[in-house]
Amino acid sequence: TAQRELEAVGLGHRVTHYPSQLSGGEQQRVAIARAMAPGPEIIFADEPTGNLDGATGEAIIDLLFSRQRASGATLLIITHDPSLATHCDRVIEMRDGVIVADRSGGAVQ
Repeated sequence: TAQRELEAVGLGHRVTHYPSQLSGGEQQRVAIARAMAPGPEIIFADEPTGNLDGATGEAIIDLLFSRQRASGATLLIITHDPSLATHCDRVIEMRDGVIVADRSGGAVQ
């Protein structure tokens, strides 16, 4: 349920607040809770740290991967951030719509 997911991301106490009353990091945590609530098999995250400072971005990434592991869902992240990509099991790099690298477990294929 939504309430359970808000609790899981540490925002159960903010359930009655509007988005404008939340910080950017809290809004990202709500987005994670919203994505996880229906129990998806695949989670899509497009630039999940794009508008966040470094420390908040790291906290969001830790939370996103934690919720992914807890659910067993596949996590697909789109990012320009190479440090975020290092958290992933597989990295597919594209330039101008063309795949230029496919790394799985550190090996380029």
